[in-house]
Amino acid sequence: MRGWQGGCSFPLTSPALSPLINAVGRVVLGKEQQVRLAFSCLLAGGHLLIEDRPGMGKSTLAEALARVFSLGFKRVSFTSDLLPADLTGINVFNTTEATFRFQPGPLFTQVLLADEINRASPRTQSALLEAMAAGRVSLDGISHDLPEPFFVIATQNSLDQVGTSPLPEAQLDRFLMRVSLGFPDRASEEELLRGSFSPAASTPPLLDGKSLKQLQQQCAAQHCSDGLINYVLDLVAASRQRQGGLSPRASQALLAAARAWAMLSGRDYVIVEDVQSVLPAVVEHRLDAGRPAGSETPLSTMLLEQVNALR
Repeated sequence: MRGWQGGCSFPLTSPALSPLINAVGRVVLGKEQQVRLAFSCLLAGGHLLIEDRPGMGKSTLAEALARVFSLGFKRVSFTSDLLPADLTGINVFNTTEATFRFQPGPLFTQVLLADEINRASPRTQSALLEAMAAGRVSLDGISHDLPEPFFVIATQNSLDQVGTSPLPEAQLDRFLMRVSLGFPDRASEEELLRGSFSPAASTPPLLDGKSLKQLQQQCAAQHCSDGLINYVLDLVAASRQRQGGLSPRASQALLAAARAWAMLSGRDYVIVEDVQSVLPAVVEHRLDAGRPAGSETPLSTMLLEQVNALR
């Protein structure tokens, strides 16, 4: 059960995806675990929440991911005065034709970087929630479909930063994963200081959106044995013995993320170690921020210790 721990050696990467991971790894130094999790989230068709202090590389990772897949990319700073219409767009009156014409907002892109999302008002967060949940925006009773693929990478600063507030549980549950970059190790920071890194703007486009859709379809077809599905069910059941518990959406997210991790490892089937590798990123933001009251042990660790994978 060591595949999920930070000090582990990583499994071999799929030859088709290895160049993409390496390209992003040259931008975000010393964060192979987080880069692989971000790729897993994208392949699984989910949305990603990156939580950390300012200046840790959150926006850099988001831009590099968009560029390596040749996806449309827009960045929105979620300030306290940002309005829902600033995201979704507005109907503009055309004086020549005497009609209203929809002018799309920045949500109409393939990769949206929602920067510092926990500084925005609840109304603005709700507008983003609808787009994440349904893949469309409703304005004046008319629905407008968003481009495909549509991937939200939201960043939030730690709650001890001025002007931040916790995200609602309903919105947290819409994120397939939450990752934290953390401080770089000494060697990586030395490379950064010496300029031995690639800026996000120089990330080469290696695949396109059509290829990404095909990869996502392949990911959804990864084989899961009955024993592995029962292992996921055991983990979910164990979480429900405490206050709260993982929802059915969370169990689906866990299996989807495990499929993506297996695909990154060059396999067409999922094993227990794949589930263990993605478990912390998938469940901790859904259950008491990952730490039960009065405990310093992350909930994902407690679940892994409680559930026997070899039953």
